[in-house]
Amino acid sequence: MVTPGTVVPMNCHFTTTKAHIVLNGGTIEEIIADKGLEVTSSDPFKGDMDVAKLESLIATHGAGKIAFVRMEAGTNLIGGQPVSLQNMTDVRAVCDRHGLKLVYDASLLADNLYFLKVREEACKGLAIRDSTRRVADLCDVIYFSARKLGCARGGAICIRDGALYEQVRALVPLYEGFLTCGGMSVCEIEALTVGLEESMDEDMISQGPQFIAYMVGELDRRGIPVITPAGGLGCHVDAMRFLDHAPQAQYPAGALAAAFYIASGVRGMERGTLSEQRNPDGSEPLANMELLRLAMPRRVFTLSQVKYAIDRLDWLYQNRHLVGGLVFTEEPEILRFFYGRLAPVSDWQQKLVTRFRADFGDSL
Repeated sequence: MVTPGTVVPMNCHFTTTKAHIVLNGGTIEEIIADKGLEVTSSDPFKGDMDVAKLESLIATHGAGKIAFVRMEAGTNLIGGQPVSLQNMTDVRAVCDRHGLKLVYDASLLADNLYFLKVREEACKGLAIRDSTRRVADLCDVIYFSARKLGCARGGAICIRDGALYEQVRALVPLYEGFLTCGGMSVCEIEALTVGLEESMDEDMISQGPQFIAYMVGELDRRGIPVITPAGGLGCHVDAMRFLDHAPQAQYPAGALAAAFYIASGVRGMERGTLSEQRNPDGSEPLANMELLRLAMPRRVFTLSQVKYAIDRLDWLYQNRHLVGGLVFTEEPEILRFFYGRLAPVSDWQQKLVTRFRADFGDSL
């Protein structure tokens, strides 16, 4: 579907998805609605695609140059912000007018379904299963990582069109292995089936977002900069405000992740410039946001653990002036944040440890 010179419009990219598209000679165009890049907001659906920008993009390139339109549930890189059913319906209408396929990354669908239930009027009276059916009916292809949706290893690609299914099936032995010598085991498929069924339970899918909302609310109350409203997947700390003295070119979200690990033993995830890759000329594209993601999958953490993380992040915020930036010492060309190595720009980590021990001793 992606060939050299084609374009993939999307509400928000994901790192590995972008890498695959670029390696196949395509380019991405992020056309998220402007509200999606507002760090502090009360808008319930900041993951929506800008439909007018989609129409403009199609007019500029021509429908023949659009490989497909990709929507992502729970927009990972901007704070797990959901997409409304109405926005998906509007995007589907544009795709129908221009003969384009709508591809849906449903990895964070469970959280998105919860937000549809509590935030979108048209879905408040629907069962989770019915909302899922409406979302699925809008899509030509749905794919997802089962580690996020279904709580199992592996994943799935669901395809509406038989001819496209045959085309994609031919790639399975090439990239994954044949059914009898690679891919998912039967027990993993069974676990995925159970996990997907559990995702239809409102009580089940509400636990993660409720814990996240609690953490976001507590941090916001203490003046610690976080993405609002609370989204799915995790609590997202705004590193550019948290470390407003650190240059963005020194990866403040990565530095904050390292500093928070020192202060708490809690492993967060950088979602910012470090998660991007350099332009072909070697220049560094700066991300729209620099976020520390503190993921909270359902049925994993207790409230006491969340309170501990809040307490330690509060301490780190009071000592944020000690935290500096990072530089690469080993930088892979593709998806550098997986295997890259970084070093602090100064001895700030030692200074942070010294302050930590002065306040907490050897509590870790």
